[in-house]
Amino acid sequence: MRSDSDLIIDAETYIQVIASVAENGYFCHESPPIDGIKEYGFRYSSGPKLLDELLTNLAEDVLEISSALAKRLHTAIQKGFHDKRGGENLEEQHQLAPLSEENEPAEADEIIASRVIINKYTGVCRRSGARLRLIKLSELEGQELKSKLLALANKEQKSFLQNWKVKPKMCASDMLESFSLWMDKRKGKPFTSIIDGANVAYYHQNFDDGKFNFHQLQFMVDTLEKMNETPLVILPKKYAQKSFNVNLGRNNRKQFLSQDEWGILNKLFHSGKLYLVPFNSLDDLYWMLASISDQVYSRKGVSLDVSVDDPNGRWPGTRPTLITNDQMKDHKLELIEPRLFRRWYASHIVNFNFTGFVHNERVDDKVLFSSADFFSREIQSNSLEKKMPENHARKIWHFPVSDWKNHER
Repeated sequence: MRSDSDLIIDAETYIQVIASVAENGYFCHESPPIDGIKEYGFRYSSGPKLLDELLTNLAEDVLEISSALAKRLHTAIQKGFHDKRGGENLEEQHQLAPLSEENEPAEADEIIASRVIINKYTGVCRRSGARLRLIKLSELEGQELKSKLLALANKEQKSFLQNWKVKPKMCASDMLESFSLWMDKRKGKPFTSIIDGANVAYYHQNFDDGKFNFHQLQFMVDTLEKMNETPLVILPKKYAQKSFNVNLGRNNRKQFLSQDEWGILNKLFHSGKLYLVPFNSLDDLYWMLASISDQVYSRKGVSLDVSVDDPNGRWPGTRPTLITNDQMKDHKLELIEPRLFRRWYASHIVNFNFTGFVHNERVDDKVLFSSADFFSREIQSNSLEKKMPENHARKIWHFPVSDWKNHER
């Protein structure tokens, strides 16, 4: 479909082409070959393998489709397969009605073209029996992300200092690289949870007596350690001064550190659980980089990821996790291409919720975590875990739809 590897085709063009082939029955087992199609670089000229080939190309260029395109694809498959074996249950849907959900397990020989709900804890599609995967950053993609972070560090520093005559002693990318080297060369236990310190300390503090709350930071560290995690707090250096300006909506004022707050800072710092981000640097870039750090000396080549059946009861998934409620919308477009950002975000981000402190007092001692995704929100194929007859499809494709819910496909 594309002979130029640099050519990217949009979702609508892909779906219109695939739908045209589908409604003419060329994806059926017994369908005749499409004349001349191999001249355009295709390996297959008809049948399910041609469908897989087209969808593989689609998945390389497109992350998700719209509900209108999902409806177009469903209509085409229904038209092309309704009179074939296994396609008897493909019902024509009203042109103006949205696709209805079908979650009952399909028969062994049934052709599936359904709107489904994926179990968010297991990634299993009940309709097909397929299990969706969490697609992580590859080693090369991790390196690309790191290079983008370094470039963005310099860009943000230049923007921040453009009205200042004083030149920085060290460029922002060098400082960020220095942090990366520290992560790689430090000894001891590898970090399994990175904490966005400012995000946690400001959480639920937007009230008259609210503040940058260091007790909330200590609370988060203690909670994670009880869960057998090894946390690292990333915190802008301005919050490690005797006083600093706090920004809580309309409540902007100077905050002075108490003896207790100094005690928390010193305890975290001297125990190796705190990294202070230099002035005029974005802390976001530091905790993002920390989440993909190799931690060479401390990790010693051992995977930090946690399996579903972990004997210590830790929540499963990628490590390190990144504890933050920051949606990072300001970085998303300029940081990396959307597929890489989505893979990084889905694998590492863990959101949190707790009752905000009033000074050093809290109502309860629970933190609720919304763990990183168990499967990726991008077009993907997966093999069926159960055995199927030789002439049946081995791959099941699932499509995220931009205007459906997160766990719908």
